[in-house]
Amino acid sequence: MALTHLNQRGEAHIVDIADKAVTRRRAVATARLDAQPETIALIVGGELKKGDALAVARIAGIMAAKKTAELIPLCHPIGLSRVEVEIAANGATLLVTATAETTAQTGVEMEAMTAASVAALTLYDMAKSHDRAMRILAVQLEEKSGGKSGDFRR
Repeated sequence: MALTHLNQRGEAHIVDIADKAVTRRRAVATARLDAQPETIALIVGGELKKGDALAVARIAGIMAAKKTAELIPLCHPIGLSRVEVEIAANGATLLVTATAETTAQTGVEMEAMTAASVAALTLYDMAKSHDRAMRILAVQLEEKSGGKSGDFRR
């Protein structure tokens, strides 16, 4: 299988999507933040000195999805029709779930993964004074739909 982001000379280039069909596309990605249970309680309870970490992380994730093409060099800029970031607590873990949707010629997997990653990084930043041992783990695509390559579900 040929690498699509390399030209015939082996140089990096952005893929030509001009002939791809415009279809509805959706991607869901997750990131996990592990922390001390007390830290999770402070985050969920809105008791951090820096403020409401959950609200700030959701906004950061949405903003990051919109900036994905500026962060990932060969990623096409696309118009997003929807970005949602949800954060759920489970014991000593926060699970960040980001959903991105568009109607375009290319997918939104990178936008969903960027949103999940940046939301998790924001949670770390908001709570690091309480727990520097927090870990961000398992940033991954959970599902995607639309486009030539079809559907994927982990």
